[in-house]
Amino acid sequence: MNLHDWIDELCDVLDVEIDLDEALVLDVAREAAHNVERPAAPITTFLLGYAAAASQADPEEIERLAAAALALAQRWDKSAYDVAHEDDDPEVEEELESVEA
Repeated sequence: MNLHDWIDELCDVLDVEIDLDEALVLDVAREAAHNVERPAAPITTFLLGYAAAASQADPEEIERLAAAALALAQRWDKSAYDVAHEDDDPEVEEELESVEA
């Protein structure tokens, strides 16, 4: 069984008919996994699919949504985000307070 077989079987099980651009989905997943963190890949592709379904997107709109997700993943700077949001984590706040004391 290969990826195409898996997709066909999954579509049957989920009772969906779709002309899937699997390369596009895999590109989005790869960029999210590499630039954000690995668990971002399935979450990102799920949200891409959800957005496409919610807006009843045509293939061109799906490509636009995917391009937006790719652009976000490609410019994502984990270290800068972590530093900018370290105050959001109560454990980090406690640690910073103990260092300052």
